[in-house]
Amino acid sequence: MTDTQIHTKIDFDQPGIQWGTLSVPYSYNLSGWSQLQVPIATIGNGDGPTVLLMAGNHGDEYPGQIAIMRLMRELSAEQISGRLIMIPILNVPASKAATRLSPLDGKNLNRCFPGDPLGAVCEMMAHYLTTVLFPMADVVIDLHTGGRGVYFYPCAHMHLVDDWAQRRAMARGAEAYNTDFAFLYADIAGHGLLPVEAESQGKVVITTEMGGGEVIPQPIHHLAQDGLRNVLVHTGVLAGEFRSRADLGLPPIRWIQSLDQNDYIFSPESGLYESLVDVGVDVRAGQPLGALHFPERPDREPTIIEANSDGVLIAHRGPTLTQQGDILVCLAHDVPDEVLQTFQSAT
Repeated sequence: MTDTQIHTKIDFDQPGIQWGTLSVPYSYNLSGWSQLQVPIATIGNGDGPTVLLMAGNHGDEYPGQIAIMRLMRELSAEQISGRLIMIPILNVPASKAATRLSPLDGKNLNRCFPGDPLGAVCEMMAHYLTTVLFPMADVVIDLHTGGRGVYFYPCAHMHLVDDWAQRRAMARGAEAYNTDFAFLYADIAGHGLLPVEAESQGKVVITTEMGGGEVIPQPIHHLAQDGLRNVLVHTGVLAGEFRSRADLGLPPIRWIQSLDQNDYIFSPESGLYESLVDVGVDVRAGQPLGALHFPERPDREPTIIEANSDGVLIAHRGPTLTQQGDILVCLAHDVPDEVLQTFQSAT
């Protein structure tokens, strides 16, 4: 295997607090020798787990980026048992451009794993995570929102991994975020995801979908930040009092899943999408969920998008302007009891 081209002055075995960057070589029209600087900080203190905490996998997903930057400034070494590695913005060019894909290479970082040490910037970053940082970690946390394209009811989510011990640990981590829903999802848009690579290495992977869009209400920021701290306490890397939903006076978390292609409804035509049902609401088969309007034919009746099954609307289209083939709705269903039993110790 070719060694990574990414380098850093961070010593991952050194105790205490370190600030630095991951330097990724690249070139562009005005410079043959340039480096993309990806911010990173580590805190090491004694025995305990290693937790790798990341956001900004997609540039236009900001609550996790802000939550991690706050932690980087606020935490002290005395609060840590083990090692916490924090990368607030994995895809720096995309974050600066408010885009999902990197403007440097046009790639979706979350479709580049396991990566390529000699590839484009996103592929080099994926390879570095796969071969350097994931092997160090016991827990991998990758914070997302729906970006500008999709609005999610804020939730922690996970894949239904085959290893039951890993599955139970991931379920406990998802529940520690104290979201109303915990969401099992399927990969419907390609391969090469960061969580899948980390899962394949046996890591406890904890991910989120914290809303979406450019306007981020204060409750989303609060949940992203407070939930993240609670998860870190749960892992044992951060000192503090763990709080369950019961401790907060909240009802039990509701486990839902979207594991079938039919749970994802795509736009049959281009137009302006009007959502008729809010996220987090239970719906019935045949219920109108949205209306697709046609500005070039305002006399034409809108196309009504209906639920193809009973369920809960966990996510819908973000921008009003919609192209044919864009995702409009994600419907979820309660996780069957026989699946819940495989991670029942999480509840």
